[in-house]
Amino acid sequence: MATVPDASTTAARFRSVVGDEPSGVWGAPGRVNLIGEHTDYNGGLALPIALPQRTRAAVRLRDDGLLRVSSDVPGQPLASVEVLVADVSPEQPGGWASYVAGVAWAFGKAGHPFPGADVHLTSDVPVGSGLSSSAALECCVAAAASDLLGLGLLDDDAGRAALASWCHRAENEIAGAPTGGMDQAASLRSNPAHAILLDCRTGEVTQVPFDLAAHGLALLVVDTRAEHALVDGQYADRRATCEAAAAALGVDTLREVDPVDLDDALGRLPDDTTRARVRHVVLEIDRVRQCVAALHADDFDAVGQLFLASHTSLRDDYEVSCLELDVAVDAAVAAGALGARMTGGGFGGSAIALVGADDADSVAAAVTAAFANRDLREPHCFAVTAGPAAGRES
Repeated sequence: MATVPDASTTAARFRSVVGDEPSGVWGAPGRVNLIGEHTDYNGGLALPIALPQRTRAAVRLRDDGLLRVSSDVPGQPLASVEVLVADVSPEQPGGWASYVAGVAWAFGKAGHPFPGADVHLTSDVPVGSGLSSSAALECCVAAAASDLLGLGLLDDDAGRAALASWCHRAENEIAGAPTGGMDQAASLRSNPAHAILLDCRTGEVTQVPFDLAAHGLALLVVDTRAEHALVDGQYADRRATCEAAAAALGVDTLREVDPVDLDDALGRLPDDTTRARVRHVVLEIDRVRQCVAALHADDFDAVGQLFLASHTSLRDDYEVSCLELDVAVDAAVAAGALGARMTGGGFGGSAIALVGADDADSVAAAVTAAFANRDLREPHCFAVTAGPAAGRES
């Protein structure tokens, strides 16, 4: 198994690539969304946790306006990109480096000119798995910039919320991914052993206890290795449909549609596809509320059933699942999971399963066998806990 790149490894790689000492190393986690999918850009509710897996950035500021970014990806050659901060745009530099460059651009737009930097990145957040490796990348760089520019935005939740909003803007406007702000909020505003209830309309975060080990449970992540991309048009199409539906219903966002009025709202929409998308969003927001109540009541059977209802809705109404995700969910439940669902934007990526702590290995084995029986690429299964938010590590 490859060695997980910690802060000292990242600093050593910076010295090797750049030829000097970094000013420090900052890390930021990927995330798993427990429930509340495709609700963020609809002004709704979501319930993510920060993963223990992190992206790390060793950083040293420059004073010549040049951003030099290098990245170690296990099994691949060193990647390196240079761009002048003044030249950053949706076209420049493009690719993975746009997430880093976009953060520098966003700091400038927020009134904090970015002077340039040398940045070296390492990560154990799986890429293309629906676990928000992009937000982890943005947030570790933003955390570094806040500290090195003396802004102190990591010191309280209000500052972290500001950083999350800048990273979200970078992803939307420079990287070109029309996502909501859930991923950045989870990466910057989470606490260990807690999920965050994120109100995507107000930006308010409420910490919700999520210590599965204390209840003899575990959260199993199934990275299906069916890679997804949020810039290929499918995600944007779903968002555009929801925005058009909200306009047709005379509301700012679909958050304003009360579940008790859903049938009436659906009758005012123009076609079956739009009705299905709206049904998912309205009921998914309500499922988040129910899930929070179930967690406070330690009713994990109810949590599992809500996971399953969410997956069915994402598969049938929102149409963002795929064969690999459906196989993972079905196999996990058949092997004894309390519930399972796809997580993230969909079209590939990962699923999660709520399992007994002693059953995690057997459920993972059952999922792996189900993939083999369908001649699918072997998934990567691993149990996770709710980890800490972005911050300085050395």
